[in-house]
Amino acid sequence: MRLFVSEGSPGSLPVLAAAGRARGRAELIISTVGPEECVVPFLTRPKTPVLQLDSGNYLFSTSSICRYFFLLSGWEQDDLTNQWLEWEATELQPALSAALYYLVVQGKKGEDVLGPVRRALTHIDHSLSHRSGPFLAGETESLADIVLWGALYPLLQDSAYLPEELGALRSWFQTLSIQEPCQQAAETVLKQQGALALRPYLQKQPQPGPPEGKAVSNEPEEEELATLSEEEIAMAVTAWEKGLGSLPPLRPQQNPVLPVAGERNVLITSALPYVNNVPHLGNIIGCVLSADVFARYSRLRQWNTLYLCGTDEYGTATETKAMEEGLTPQEICDKYHTIHADIYRWFNISFDIFGRTTTPQQTKITQDIFQRLLARGFVLQDTVEQLRCEHCARFLADRFVEGVCPFCGYEEARGDQCDKCGKLINATELKKPQCKVCRSCPVVKSSQHLFLDLPKLEKQLEEWLGKTLPGSDWTPNARFIIRSWLRDGLKPRCITRDLRWGTPVPLEGFEDKVFYVWFDATIGYLSITANYTDQWERWWKNPEQVDLYQFMAKDNVPFHGLVFPCSALGAEDNYTLVSHLIATEYLNYEDGKFSKSRGVGVFGDMAQDTGIPADIWRFYLLYIRPEGQDSAFSWTDMLLKNNSELLNNLGNFINRAGMFVSKFFGGCVPEMVLLPGDQRLLAHVTMELRHYHQLLEKVRIRDALRSILTISRHGNQYIQVNEPWKRIKGNEADRQRAGTVTGLAVNIAALLSVMLQPYMPTVSATIQAQLQLPPPACSILLTDFLCTLPAGHHIGTVSPLFQKLENDQIEGLRQRFGGGQLEETLVLKAKPSPKPGGGGTITAGSQQIQVLMNEVAKQGNIVRELKAQKADKNQVAAEVAKLLELKKQLALAEGKPLEPAKGKKKK
Repeated sequence: MRLFVSEGSPGSLPVLAAAGRARGRAELIISTVGPEECVVPFLTRPKTPVLQLDSGNYLFSTSSICRYFFLLSGWEQDDLTNQWLEWEATELQPALSAALYYLVVQGKKGEDVLGPVRRALTHIDHSLSHRSGPFLAGETESLADIVLWGALYPLLQDSAYLPEELGALRSWFQTLSIQEPCQQAAETVLKQQGALALRPYLQKQPQPGPPEGKAVSNEPEEEELATLSEEEIAMAVTAWEKGLGSLPPLRPQQNPVLPVAGERNVLITSALPYVNNVPHLGNIIGCVLSADVFARYSRLRQWNTLYLCGTDEYGTATETKAMEEGLTPQEICDKYHTIHADIYRWFNISFDIFGRTTTPQQTKITQDIFQRLLARGFVLQDTVEQLRCEHCARFLADRFVEGVCPFCGYEEARGDQCDKCGKLINATELKKPQCKVCRSCPVVKSSQHLFLDLPKLEKQLEEWLGKTLPGSDWTPNARFIIRSWLRDGLKPRCITRDLRWGTPVPLEGFEDKVFYVWFDATIGYLSITANYTDQWERWWKNPEQVDLYQFMAKDNVPFHGLVFPCSALGAEDNYTLVSHLIATEYLNYEDGKFSKSRGVGVFGDMAQDTGIPADIWRFYLLYIRPEGQDSAFSWTDMLLKNNSELLNNLGNFINRAGMFVSKFFGGCVPEMVLLPGDQRLLAHVTMELRHYHQLLEKVRIRDALRSILTISRHGNQYIQVNEPWKRIKGNEADRQRAGTVTGLAVNIAALLSVMLQPYMPTVSATIQAQLQLPPPACSILLTDFLCTLPAGHHIGTVSPLFQKLENDQIEGLRQRFGGGQLEETLVLKAKPSPKPGGGGTITAGSQQIQVLMNEVAKQGNIVRELKAQKADKNQVAAEVAKLLELKKQLALAEGKPLEPAKGKKKK
């Protein structure tokens, strides 16, 4: 083999570092060539690095050459490394190329250089700091580490561009940089010149555009405006002048909503939340809030839209929760279904249906699909080794076993999947397994089960994906996850469980089993629709007329993009399958994860107690929506976004526009005589509006929100430059100019109210009420900017839309949701009452008391089971002591006097 590299070629850094892996395993000659030297006979332009194989073939891609060297060394490919390589190519490289260009070619420094790449550096640091090992994919250096190190080295070798606060990134970078292969690679390529060695290479690259996500300043974008053609400006003016007359008639309301031939029929689902817990902010943004934005947008486009969700209610988790709270599984489902519904109602989620899976329709449809699969030979029987907790006297569902991941060593892996490396696991493969309920060690027992024969369905699935994916809006992470499953080859998947609470299996010999929740949970969408209308098949057996969008977090992708499609394809009943699978990454909380047990993070039932309106929560969650990578909720950032983007930008513009109409023109929209500058602004707003549509049609929800804020900034700048508050005091021409500026500004405010509706529906309705926007204009959003508030239109009373968030207020919330809740709920101590002249106790709130009552009930069950099993007296005594302590805490929480300890009386 022969490796060709050149000085000043950034791709040569990682391949030289990776070449050390191949030493001793194959004969490798390394040749340093000039940057203008052509080493590949059939290429007309110089290209390095290049690896010439012994076969005479060539590898050109940096990551492919590095991968080849690693494979020679015996390295095994893994999904996590592949994800990092895809991220490096699509996210890191564009940002890094811009940063290096600004530094080396344009001579910029500081934040001008660091700004484009800061987000990517923070992502690496965050990932490293949340791993148990020092490297990107585990305990040892991987292909991902070398490729990312080589990409970053030219910039980060200057410590000025390695931020102090990114400690994990700094440690990782320094660990790799002192290794001999990396040192030699840096010496060969950069020749002690640092990033300046890349100047000849970078000078040949196109000048990068402004970095994505850069805040738009209040300065007018003269260069962008100058690119508008006269024809575009004229078309924008023509559309504006047509006004309300160009709006189509509103679609007639249907009940129930059913597909209509010849129209675009959009079916939207949110992943069904599991009923036994309270959703946190990450759950809300990943599923229901993202889908709600798209559903509201779809209705604004006059598409025939049905949006549904519901609680997923079967399974061991429900049984266990019922045992803890001393209720039946159905009572638990009823209780938590109401909690979920109340939370989503407060967040203003616009479901057409919010149903549940514990219904006769769920049983009927699930069993029908199963019978069809069975009849067509797609169901297998096999004996399964399962974990059984003898203490709880039950087989354990996968998610109720916890242990050490056999692949990456993560100590809190579940029995079905490791949250750290993402690999699927059989519970019996876990090292040091524990029952999550009682923490005892389960034993392995055999049980007969049914399997979906995925290998037999793989060809049908690949054919369907081949037709569906091209031109669809599946998110990149969803495509990657499904490709990973198919690359590794599908395996039969168990679809039954040894439980009582679930959909019964209609097969002789399996009467004591139910369907596994991940076989029938996705069928819940069908049954929820069937409970909404007996014509449900018009939605779910109508792939020719229905466009199905499914929203979820990335961990649900295999079940929606693979398991259910295989079930539906195998059933051969013309089911509607997902057209667009929209998966988010994960939302973290500050510097860690949400944890109800540790009292960390904001959960859905707590957000309404913060005093912050639901629309502010919606806005911020959508602003930080984890679209391309994980993101984190930050109280400080929420304060900044509220006070800058909402209060100072959006709210300031809309309030000023309305106030000028009220103050200067008696609440009546003035005549508008558009000058060329006004017409250019019309065209610019139209262009941004169309960009908003393009983004939302592709379900790029976070980016589309930026378009709203951009228009608002232009509106603020327009008012600031034209100063209508001064012109209104001038001559007739000045007053006319003030009228034009005010009229155009208030029409931009009206447009923003409609664009804002999918994101902040209450604020949108408030603006529309203040402006008295005609009803048709509130319900339809075209791709053109129309004059919806013509001269003579009377507006209502204008008032501020947003309130400032204060530092003290936010700091208090940060403390409360950073673990303080746990102290409030579980560590309840009696304290002296501050009342004069006496002692007493302070009673806890009802929520805290309920938590302790649940703990008492749970511990009572443990004691009763031990006594029934005639367990060791010392073990029983220890559990009784725990129960008495919990009862003591409960009494204190309720403000009751403590009872004296009971014991035998002396005679």
